[in-house]
Amino acid sequence: MAALLIAVTVLHLLSLAMLFTAMLDKVWWVSPAVRNTDLWYNCLYTNYTGTWLCANSADNDWLHAVQALMVVSVLFSAVSFLLFLCQLYSLRRGGLFYITGIFQIFAGLTVFSASLIYSLHAPEILSDSSLPPAGHFGYCFVVAWLCVPALLFSGVLYIHLRKKE
Repeated sequence: MAALLIAVTVLHLLSLAMLFTAMLDKVWWVSPAVRNTDLWYNCLYTNYTGTWLCANSADNDWLHAVQALMVVSVLFSAVSFLLFLCQLYSLRRGGLFYITGIFQIFAGLTVFSASLIYSLHAPEILSDSSLPPAGHFGYCFVVAWLCVPALLFSGVLYIHLRKKE
């Protein structure tokens, strides 16, 4: 039982760290001209100074939806972890971690929605910015997609997990 509890906790913290990385790092879209874009900034790498020059992302409704859903998914996952810790000490023997699992599943569904919106509307999101539409999805986009099964799986594990002494 202790090994399962540690495994679920590690999976939860790993998925939360992946969510933070996907939301805050600057590689959702990579253009061939050493340009990156993320949910918040468009960045250009200058060889002369060796630094990134970043400007705010363009004002786009689809991008705002993705930003909001990613922030909500991080909040759901963080609240889920806090609820898990509270339930771990206050839940009576034999109780199930339903609330924790539901919040974790909601986090998985919101990051799924954000990733799906970004993948379907990437040309519209990038057309308003200074970035050319040529390029490919960056690793943060992939990490966001990898968060979906991790969050859903841990949510299902929480729902089936019983507290034992």
